[in-house]
Amino acid sequence: MRCVIARFPFDLFKNEVEDSMKGIKPEPVTGDAVVISRRVYPVKQVGEVITRQDRRDFSSAEVTRALTRLGFTCRSAEVPAPATLLTPMENASALLGTPDTV
Repeated sequence: MRCVIARFPFDLFKNEVEDSMKGIKPEPVTGDAVVISRRVYPVKQVGEVITRQDRRDFSSAEVTRALTRLGFTCRSAEVPAPATLLTPMENASALLGTPDTV
């Protein structure tokens, strides 16, 4: 499949992407991710390997789009909801629980 990443055309094939990622240890995922051969890789790491370009030269959206078209499962970065801080009184109440009714 022909795609453009960082203004450069690439002919990518699913089996070639899988072969190029063999033996490469996945880095910790902090953003978008892709599943290749039952391993979860950061999209930027895969993009760097298959394009041989610096990660700053392309966006994760470009690589995600190309990998999705090839049939790989991509996951977007999940932003956790901000934790609400409890007051000391609310924290103590939560730890003690609710009273039992008789």
